[in-house]
Amino acid sequence: MRCVICKTGETAAGVVTVMLEREGRIAVFRNVPAEVCQNCGEYYLSSEVTSRLLAAAEDAGRRGAEVEVVMFAA
Repeated sequence: MRCVICKTGETAAGVVTVMLEREGRIAVFRNVPAEVCQNCGEYYLSSEVTSRLLAAAEDAGRRGAEVEVVMFAA
């Protein structure tokens, strides 16, 4: 897939770190599977991965975690 940000790079399967912030709470997810631009580093997540990240971030918020770092399990 061609990167929509830099317009020149092609994406390849890889892993990234994603940080989500909401109402002062931060959730950091490591080793998240993504398509990563080989030119600029922009990444694209599948809808399934995005849904799982959002659900995990909501869970962290319900537990009252201000900062949580999670190793994402693919």
